[in-house]
Amino acid sequence: MTDRLIIGISGASGVVYGIRLLEALQGSSIETHLVMTKSAEITLAYETDYKVKAVKDLATKVYGPEDIAASISSGSFKTRGMIVAPCSIRSLSEIAYGQTTHLLSRAADVVLKERRRLVLLLRETPLHLGHIRAMAAATEAGAIVMPPVPAFYARPKTIDEMVGHTVGRALDLFDIDIGAVRRWGEDVGKRP
Repeated sequence: MTDRLIIGISGASGVVYGIRLLEALQGSSIETHLVMTKSAEITLAYETDYKVKAVKDLATKVYGPEDIAASISSGSFKTRGMIVAPCSIRSLSEIAYGQTTHLLSRAADVVLKERRRLVLLLRETPLHLGHIRAMAAATEAGAIVMPPVPAFYARPKTIDEMVGHTVGRALDLFDIDIGAVRRWGEDVGKRP
């Protein structure tokens, strides 16, 4: 079986997380399958100097958000699972309640129904009770909600280091080590 990971990029702030995931997996044995929402393409223009084509070129295979016949919309297409980075509250809510309106939420729904790993880098704050209930529903369905919160114990000096650490931790959940994580008790946190 080919080693595949689906990367979803929604329209939430933090599109750099999805880009860094794709960059980190380039040249690895992991085949990346990318789906970006239309909102993600808009956010990309606001938050980065990347062009949509440049981001899509980082992936092994790319699907349009309306491509409901895409291979990633079927449970028979074997993958390790999916990371949605960043994950908007709208996408999380669609995933949590199984009301999919585009390929990103459909692919995530398939990952859950097949009992594969789904990691959602939720980008929303502050949270109201509806958000928290949707997060609980997504978790109960089998997803891992992982807000991209920086780990300051690693003493990051740049935003790039913070992003890299978060991306590394998300990939840890799939047993993929890209060497970006300074690990507590190994690399940091040892007493002299």
